[in-house]
Amino acid sequence: MNRLASSPRFQAIAERVPILRGIARREGAALFDLMQGFVNSQMLAALVELRVLHLLAEGGATADALAARLNVPPDRMAVLLQAGAAMRLLRRKGARFYLARRGAAFLGVAGLEDMVRHHAVLYGDLADPAAFIRGETTPALAEFWPYVFGASGPIDPEISARYSRLMADSQTLVAQEALRVLTLNGAAHLLDLGGGTGAFLRAVHARYPALELSLFDLPDVVAMADLPANVARHGGSFRDDPLPQGADVISLVRVLYDHRDDTVRALLQKVFATLPAGGRLLVIEPMSGGARPDPHTDVYFSVYTMAMQTGRTRSTQEIATLLKDTGFTKITPVRTRRSYVSAVITAQKL
Repeated sequence: MNRLASSPRFQAIAERVPILRGIARREGAALFDLMQGFVNSQMLAALVELRVLHLLAEGGATADALAARLNVPPDRMAVLLQAGAAMRLLRRKGARFYLARRGAAFLGVAGLEDMVRHHAVLYGDLADPAAFIRGETTPALAEFWPYVFGASGPIDPEISARYSRLMADSQTLVAQEALRVLTLNGAAHLLDLGGGTGAFLRAVHARYPALELSLFDLPDVVAMADLPANVARHGGSFRDDPLPQGADVISLVRVLYDHRDDTVRALLQKVFATLPAGGRLLVIEPMSGGARPDPHTDVYFSVYTMAMQTGRTRSTQEIATLLKDTGFTKITPVRTRRSYVSAVITAQKL
């Protein structure tokens, strides 16, 4: 089949056979989409940087009007708007462009614009993709997240603020996705380990107001947490400091994929020792599709964590094995609606 698919003669025949024509054209379009993906992302970045979506949210406008307002040559603005409409972020009607539903949805997702801007770092790291894959480059993305290298002392305030803002905004989506499929009924005390500025705990508190909550993260990060007064805050490093006691549920939200296997094993052993008998662990993060590669997690997240140089995107089976080796039982992957937001695994200490 591969020989046929790669044969120019067979491709020409397929274009003339009604049954095969649709398949051939869909595959051709899919291949072109793969090839032009970088341009899509860069035009999205241009729309974000120029705030075109925000301007069109106020009402429709022509390319000339937007060009004058944004100090962009009219012919270049026309190309950008046409590309935005082709990506269905904008809608064209005559000479005027309007914000489309997809563009409105984009603006409605907290933190998405910041993530697009942040991708400039990743794009730079992938400028020579073959060298990147060979491990011959020094990715700048690794310097963006110094905490994953084990930094337990003070972090540059600007870096800490960037990290916390990105984490908080995107963590809200992760929390929504996880709490759709998880129940914390019957739990007494949840400790969110590596919980950043508390986005996950805020979502939990809104749904389970009687549940006792605690946050553990680096001191500089915990200091910026916006949490109710009755949520306990603990500053420290899970590498060097003991974990707070008393929780019967511990959550690890987007923590494991930041770290190497040896660090993850040591962390899971700490968590296991901290939990009481019957206590539960929640692992919440994007996960590889494993034997069934996922088009989002096995492209975006796997490459992103590779650029960070410290962790990797693991499959549910890989994480389950790490949990089992630690001593956890009742290890259960929980299906979520959007793998590109997060997956969930629960485990118990008997």
